[in-house]
Amino acid sequence: MSVDVDSNLASEAARLGCAALVDAMGRIHGHRAHLLPMVSPNPTVSLFGPAATIAYMPYRDDLTADAGFGALFDRAIDSPFAGAPVLVLSNGGYPDLSHGGGVKLSRVALRHLAGVLTDGRLRDFAELRRYGFATWCRGEAVHWGGDAVMPYAANVAVEVGGVCVMPGDYVYVDSSGGVVIPAQSLRRVLDMARQVVAEDDEYLTQLRDEHTRLAKGDAWGGSPAHVVRP
Repeated sequence: MSVDVDSNLASEAARLGCAALVDAMGRIHGHRAHLLPMVSPNPTVSLFGPAATIAYMPYRDDLTADAGFGALFDRAIDSPFAGAPVLVLSNGGYPDLSHGGGVKLSRVALRHLAGVLTDGRLRDFAELRRYGFATWCRGEAVHWGGDAVMPYAANVAVEVGGVCVMPGDYVYVDSSGGVVIPAQSLRRVLDMARQVVAEDDEYLTQLRDEHTRLAKGDAWGGSPAHVVRP
């Protein structure tokens, strides 16, 4: 795996924030791209990077020979990524079961991935917090879920939180929610998000200026210009 870690992109995305990125995606693309708020062992750490995907499926005992997590993990990250990848796990129809824990996901720390995203649950939050990478999921679990759901394919399109995630898509998640950005649109989306922030700042300045003018008008005993008095 060839990884060119661009911390500047991650920092830029974090400065812009999830809402601006979602608004920018809405201006550029017409499909759903936003994720509702998720849970994290360390919610102060945002997640950003290109997606390395593993699809989960309902468990079948005749289909497990080639579906071990370790082998699929290696396949998922065995691609050139422009940035430290994010391991993205679909829930396979079982959002309330565990899809991994401290032992299985130690690979994420050992291979220096940006973190993990799943709309299933994860075990061992205390261990995941110690690893230091960003983790966002549906919530914590204590029961093993391998008797009902299993990893089945790597480097395929997956569905997470109602959003289609393709391998290589950029994922951003923080405490407010998440967004999935097509790789070819990343620069346009970041530029558009900066424009969204600038427009919001300009509008806020206008509102403050208007409030100041109105307040001064009241203090001077005058009337706001837009109010017609007899």
